[in-house]
Amino acid sequence: MSETPPPPGSAHPVTDLAALEALYGTPAAASIRKEIDYLHPHYQAFVKAAPFVALATQGPDGLDVSPRGDPAGFVHLHDDRTLLLPDRRGNSRIDSLRNIVHDPRVALLFLIPGVGETLRVNGRAVITTDPGLLARFAVAGKLPLSVLVVHVEKVFFQCSRAVLRARLWDPAVQIARTALPSTGTILQDLSQAEIDGKAYDAALPGRVKATMY
Repeated sequence: MSETPPPPGSAHPVTDLAALEALYGTPAAASIRKEIDYLHPHYQAFVKAAPFVALATQGPDGLDVSPRGDPAGFVHLHDDRTLLLPDRRGNSRIDSLRNIVHDPRVALLFLIPGVGETLRVNGRAVITTDPGLLARFAVAGKLPLSVLVVHVEKVFFQCSRAVLRARLWDPAVQIARTALPSTGTILQDLSQAEIDGKAYDAALPGRVKATMY
């Protein structure tokens, strides 16, 4: 009987900061100087141009990263240390919001189509249902259920290497949605046919359009 192989990487773990820093060396001066604790006008320009942001949170059961998107500028700049992020309709799992109630620390990653650099913002968030703030984010008369008030603690841009390596904005590497399992197929298989995949897929476009906001 063959032995179970060890998990990948178990033979060469990096387990302390000294070893890690020796492996990577000293960061370039620009990598340090670009980090500040407020939203400089240059960084504000990135926020205003971004139609997509990934929201990272931490809760009692671990970490979570959730996508947020709307027309560019949907994250409002209250001032140079405060961002406002509406929570639009979704699947109502509220994983991110549950985590924020437990631990207010958040991280945001702003992406702008066609731009290689991304913007990283770390801070602490508060969930609010302030009517005045909700009204600022109304779309076709529909309000978000809540707004995240993010108190900024760290801001810096990330260089373009990851986006360039991924060719993220290159139409030549885009694939058709049909190249992957449909949402209905995934749900039918994972639910052991409790959910009718074909019916789910047929209804999905209309449901998404009707519940966008």
